[in-house]
Parts: sequence; C-alpha cells; structure tokens
Amino acid sequence: MFLFVNIVMGMKKRNQLISLAELKKGQRGIIQELPEGELSVKLMEMGLLPGETVRVEHVALWGDPISVKVGNSLLSLRKEEAQVVLVEP
Repeated sequence: MFLFVNIVMGMKKRNQLISLAELKKGQRGIIQELPEGELSVKLMEMGLLPGETVRVEHVALWGDPISVKVGNSLLSLRKEEAQVVLVEP
C-alpha cells in the first residue's frame, strides 16, 4: 500500500507541473524537471537547475523568445526550450 500511495502522490505532483512557457509575464515558478540529453546540459549550464526559482520578465510578441530571471541572471530562451522545462507555479 505504501508504494501505491507514493505513486499516486507522485502522479498528483506531476499533474500540478506546467511548462515554463506557460507562465505569463511576472509569474514565478520553481524548476522541478528538465529534459534528458544535451538540451538539459545546456539549460543547467545557463543556471536553470531543479529547485531554482524563475520569473518571466518578458515574452516577445509571438511568444518567442522568453526572457526569464534566475538568480541574478537574465536569460533568453526559445519557446521550444521553455516548453520542456517543468515548473511548479
């Protein structure tokens, strides 16, 4: 039963996550998951690490690129990159 409860609780938490691209200007989120592979390495090198708080500073007219603040850094991400970063709003 304990395993079942953990699985269900994990599913509920994952259902509450949204992509960084879904946040609106001024909203914040806590990074929970990054994709696997080379893109993950690139994002982590930029400072996007699980547990870090991100704030959307600006979204371009067509939604691409997105400027986010992480710590003291202001980063510009392509929409396709922001879509694979899962955050807890």
